[in-house]
Amino acid sequence: MLLEDKISQDYVQAMKARDPFTSSVLSFLRAQIKNVKVDKRLEIVPDEDVISVIKKQVKQRQDSITQFKSGGRTDLAEKEEKELVILKNYLPPEMSAEKLKSIVEEVVLASGATSIKDMGRVMKDVLSRVAGQADNQMVGALVKERLSGI
Repeated sequence: MLLEDKISQDYVQAMKARDPFTSSVLSFLRAQIKNVKVDKRLEIVPDEDVISVIKKQVKQRQDSITQFKSGGRTDLAEKEEKELVILKNYLPPEMSAEKLKSIVEEVVLASGATSIKDMGRVMKDVLSRVAGQADNQMVGALVKERLSGI
């Protein structure tokens, strides 16, 4: 089953269960997916694109939580955290740090990277291999750490 279909089914279930919070989060997510569908002129949005939309939403929620907490608005931060939990249910499980480090090491050795100047090329290869299973900032930090040690 496509991820887009799963989100739509869960949205219908939330509506039937009269869960306004979950249905509003999923409604907004469905609207963002529809925007991708219209922009790219697709009939069916591939799971990779749906995951990137979800990751963008997760990032926005995380930024909002940080800002709300620093502004003393714990009520809004809690709301964003609840939305974050719902969105993370649709993301693939995160890759372990050890596995990610081994992939970074493999790519660095295979590409022959010799300095921090090669970071862009290494990042591109690593991100294509992890395919949404790791946070881009974490990948960047590991690649930078590895290339700085050369």
